[in-house]
Amino acid sequence: MNTIYENYARVFKAFCDEKRLRILELLRGGEKCACKLLEDLDIGQSSLSYHMKILVESGIVKSRQEGKWTYYTISQEGSDYAVDVLKTLIMPDKINANNKSCKML
Repeated sequence: MNTIYENYARVFKAFCDEKRLRILELLRGGEKCACKLLEDLDIGQSSLSYHMKILVESGIVKSRQEGKWTYYTISQEGSDYAVDVLKTLIMPDKINANNKSCKML
């Protein structure tokens, strides 16, 4: 069973590579076939598969099979989750904001 932090790490792993960021930029324009991504990125099939596996496992990208090709699109639900993860980790905790662990004398 995955911990919540493992799920968070999957999201951040999707964003921590230049090629994956470029893929996301390309997918912002709508669904793309793997063949189009290969052409635009000038990478090999195995490299694309590796990056797409990470993006799909993060939930940020969805895939669908049509014949011999796979089509990819940005998942609205996955994108919303990624934004929520970031907000959860960096926004100050309002409940505990006044509780300081170190008291200066």
